[in-house]
Amino acid sequence: MDLSLIQKDILITLITLYHRHSHSIKGEVIAEVLNRNPGTVRNQMQALKALGLVDGVPGPKGGYTPTAQAYRELSLESFTQDSDVPISRDGVELPGARVSEIAFTTLCHPDICQALVKVIGSVRVFEVGDSLAIGPTPVNKLFIRGEVIGKDENHQTVLVSISEMISLPKKSIRNYMSSPLLTLPATATLRDAIRLFTTKHIHGAPVMDGTTLAGIITLSDIARGLDQGLTLGDSVKEVMTTDVVEAPPDIRIYDLVGKFREREIGRLIVVEDGKPVGIVTQSDIIRLFPSI
Repeated sequence: MDLSLIQKDILITLITLYHRHSHSIKGEVIAEVLNRNPGTVRNQMQALKALGLVDGVPGPKGGYTPTAQAYRELSLESFTQDSDVPISRDGVELPGARVSEIAFTTLCHPDICQALVKVIGSVRVFEVGDSLAIGPTPVNKLFIRGEVIGKDENHQTVLVSISEMISLPKKSIRNYMSSPLLTLPATATLRDAIRLFTTKHIHGAPVMDGTTLAGIITLSDIARGLDQGLTLGDSVKEVMTTDVVEAPPDIRIYDLVGKFREREIGRLIVVEDGKPVGIVTQSDIIRLFPSI
């Protein structure tokens, strides 16, 4: 069947919002997302119901839900298996839109990099000159930033001039951690820690009580302790941090960046089978991926 542009906009927005919120969607919400008159949306919904593309849900919490025929009509049979790839305009995530495909149109030009971005949702909200941020994608956590330079409402695509791309690979932190792990015993003094840091050119190390991870100490911890009146002969246990952030060796870089941001830390210990096996620092990540 041939749907009008507004019918496609409404149907795609309904599907997007339905999968985002897992409940029926009111016509007023769709109208707000599309910047359309609610009466227009309600009228079109009646037409879509007659075509068997939407179902009405009665009651105060009711609204509309898409039918299986709607997915087939829009060639979205695999929609429920897709990951959510958000798209933001001028720093604000658009609630009624997501990205289903990114096709690069120019890669070899020394000055130009462009991509056709297929959008599930209305492209009507985009204007030439809008600043977009897309991602992360589900596999390689690809982030794209750029500017809208054109759009095609018939094919639900936006042409983007790309200014920045960042991709965090699928490899686990096992491939990036520093190992074997340099440690200090719980009996070590601040002098011992400084000696280790100086000779090995590091800024922090875990403290081990036998085979148990007791804490972590950094140059900043030592400086703070000395400023508070401790001496180089005092124990590292006086200044070490006992709340050590740990991560398994199979965690991916993207998730690791999230841990650094959430906990506001500079390093974490990689632990496997209850035993510390490596360390990863913010400097390690920045050195590997300076764009993030």
